[in-house]
Amino acid sequence: LRRYASELDAERGGARWERIRLAAFERDPLALRRLAALGPDDFAAWRDARLRTQAQRRQTTVAPATVAREMNLLRSVLETARKEWRWLRTNPMADVSWPKSPKGRARRITPEEEADLTAALGVATLRADTATQRVGLAFLLALETAMRSGEILALTWPNVHLADQYVHLPRTKNGDARDVPLSKRAVEILRTLPLGFGPVFQLDAAARDALWRKARDKTPHRDIHFHDARAEAIWRLSKKLDVLELARVIGHRDINSLLIYYRASA
Repeated sequence: LRRYASELDAERGGARWERIRLAAFERDPLALRRLAALGPDDFAAWRDARLRTQAQRRQTTVAPATVAREMNLLRSVLETARKEWRWLRTNPMADVSWPKSPKGRARRITPEEEADLTAALGVATLRADTATQRVGLAFLLALETAMRSGEILALTWPNVHLADQYVHLPRTKNGDARDVPLSKRAVEILRTLPLGFGPVFQLDAAARDALWRKARDKTPHRDIHFHDARAEAIWRLSKKLDVLELARVIGHRDINSLLIYYRASA
């Protein structure tokens, strides 16, 4: 676990979460076992115990997805130990069943909800005087571009090309670089922010999350997540771009992933 954590690419999307989970795994009794002594039954028992723990916390609606993510990470650790470090002959998780996860969330955001949220964030008129307003601008940019929160927060001015109406993302969640086109509204949002050499929004993930929740909870729309802006933006962009252009813009390698977001009514 420690070697895998030390070799993680810190710039890769999800690396911070993986390090947190790897540290948590160290406290599990499984971490005290010899690798060669571990088998599928051990990980199946661990899986079932995790699901019971989540159920006791009354989080049954998210537990399977949470446990599945943790299992994916553990499988990657063991597969690296097998293929690259030659510490294992077989991956003991190869024959373990994954819990069934709920369908991906793809919630639309109505014009009324957008208006209420932008007002609560202080950007009904575009401003960037406070951290909360910068969170509001990040939310509006997500609605225009379908960029993920992490991609927006990592954005730096050298990669923003307002004259040519695009931003360059040197590294994204799946490890690829991509260029994201900017609408006139998106350019207007970015021009509101003060120029500099560091991150455009001057926010970290924890601050963005806390300020978003605080402002959102002042509205009647407490079930909206920041990431719902990506789903809404993908829907809007689907009316303007063909499927291959859309997949390239939002960074999806698998075209089938678009079906999660595109949910037209009859």
